[in-house]
Amino acid sequence: MTKYSIAKFCTLAAGMIALPVASFAGQTYKEQKPVVEMTKESCISGDIGINIVSQYVSRGLIFEDSGAILQPFANLYFKIYEGDGFLNEVSLNLGIWNSFHSAKTDAGSGSTTTSWYEFDFTAGISFTFAKNFTFTPSYYTFLSPNDGFATFHGINLKLAYDDTDLLGAFALHPYIQVLFELENKAGNGPDEGVYYEIGIAPSVPVGPVTLTFPIFAGFGSNDFYAGDKGFGFFSAGVTIGYDLAFIPECYGTWTVSAGYSYYYLGSALDEFNPANRSTGENEHIFSGGLIVAF
Repeated sequence: MTKYSIAKFCTLAAGMIALPVASFAGQTYKEQKPVVEMTKESCISGDIGINIVSQYVSRGLIFEDSGAILQPFANLYFKIYEGDGFLNEVSLNLGIWNSFHSAKTDAGSGSTTTSWYEFDFTAGISFTFAKNFTFTPSYYTFLSPNDGFATFHGINLKLAYDDTDLLGAFALHPYIQVLFELENKAGNGPDEGVYYEIGIAPSVPVGPVTLTFPIFAGFGSNDFYAGDKGFGFFSAGVTIGYDLAFIPECYGTWTVSAGYSYYYLGSALDEFNPANRSTGENEHIFSGGLIVAF
């Protein structure tokens, strides 16, 4: 075989080998389909934020009404069950809440965290049933890092109703909750008692903002309030929320807010509030904050 013949043979052989490879590669490319993974809804959601308030009022008790008051918080929600029957959803809820006071409220003499007045931890489980009802039993513990009060333990039961299907944009979102004091006090009575709260929180979008109108009242029994008086307080207010739409959704939903709350304080609080902070029956509280939901 001549050199020319050998070269021709090699060229033909290379072509015969290359063609199937090229053809196979082309076939693979044409048959390859793009893989698109559907985004799955996360079973874990939550929020984190901070509020700045002019007064710290809890269940009608004024714990601080001067200086700077910062109240950061965080919550996590774990979806456990979801279905179409009578029981629609079950979730585990964990939360923390704090109150920092520049006035160093009731700080103990040996405290090294004099401005950290309160740290709360809550753990609960929510049951949504009949589509619009949500029942949430929760364990509460309130601690005072600056030794301002004794550690509190309690059980809270809350029932909420979503009436959006009935009233649409005019939904009231009514709720009722009961707090049982197990150890130490959340009220100002002499012994562990029971606290009751009933309220509504209608909201309506107005242009780029959302207006919410929280209206609620608190009552006590079994020495929750001093003198075992039933009526504690009444409160009504408005909160303006504005979503920061320019922040990418991958960072969560960012909302800034500003609010005003009016409190009418009943005679059950006459001894506690004047002795500790304020002398009035009518209190006005202003607030502002930021919350990031994910």
